[in-house]
Amino acid sequence: MTEDVTDATRNPALVELRARIRAGWDDFSPAVRGVCRSLSAITPERLLYMSAQELGAEAKTSNATVIRTLQGLGYSGLAELKGMVAAPFTSHIPPEERARQRVESTGGDLEKVWNSVVTESLDRIELLRSKVSAGSYELAVRLLVEARRIWTYGWGASYVAAEHLALKLRRMDRHARSIQTTGFRLADDLIDIESGEVVLVFVPGRLPTEVEVLIERARTVGAKCILVSDELVDEIGDDVTVALYAPNTPTGMTAEPLTAIVLADALAQAVAASDRERTVEASHQLTALREQLGFRAKSSKQNSH
Repeated sequence: MTEDVTDATRNPALVELRARIRAGWDDFSPAVRGVCRSLSAITPERLLYMSAQELGAEAKTSNATVIRTLQGLGYSGLAELKGMVAAPFTSHIPPEERARQRVESTGGDLEKVWNSVVTESLDRIELLRSKVSAGSYELAVRLLVEARRIWTYGWGASYVAAEHLALKLRRMDRHARSIQTTGFRLADDLIDIESGEVVLVFVPGRLPTEVEVLIERARTVGAKCILVSDELVDEIGDDVTVALYAPNTPTGMTAEPLTAIVLADALAQAVAASDRERTVEASHQLTALREQLGFRAKSSKQNSH
């Protein structure tokens, strides 16, 4: 199976890419054809760690031409293609092999490490912005605003995004709680979920038993469910109230919950704006409590020094 996803002739996303190239070849300009030749010949491993600028240099054209070519082929950009190519890697390529590929891709060059991490971060956030449906976002915000209580749950590293959102919501005087248990102890939290509440699940690319049971529990008791995921949006999106797409890292160079945290911030700020008086009053009470604990807020004048 490893060969199926690393071989350029067998990786499903590259097979699809080459099919799109063949279908439009007659209408392509010489520059676009140059990009397509490079894309057709590349291996999945090389593609995952290449930037649009590097692809452009290889094809003797600009990175802007690379992006336009990908968009002409039906992708939003390089980040979307990388995500599709990388999807099978997490299940078929051992973690130590993926770690080796990450290290070798930069050769230990600090400038390349920096540029690779920053570029992938920006690409993922741009893909997030282009792919999240305005209607789905608005529905998710409305569910959070109307909820009697909000539960957040993050699988694996995504627990960071779940805890982050729950904390921000509590600071706005919203009843929010992050579920931090798994396995046997998870049942003790699931039994507390009730109708009129919202469960927000952060899970990037695989469906563990815990998440399946959590979603089923929400459905059984009549709670609404918001899914934040990458691959699972298409797989189980119909099983939840609303699904929001948060692109996962194709290489492991950037934090798995990066885009989930950005999305969590967008949800939290929308909830805050829905009731400004409540948000401001909660902030005032929080500041007063901090001062009682000895943490006096700095004035704007003090902050300027």
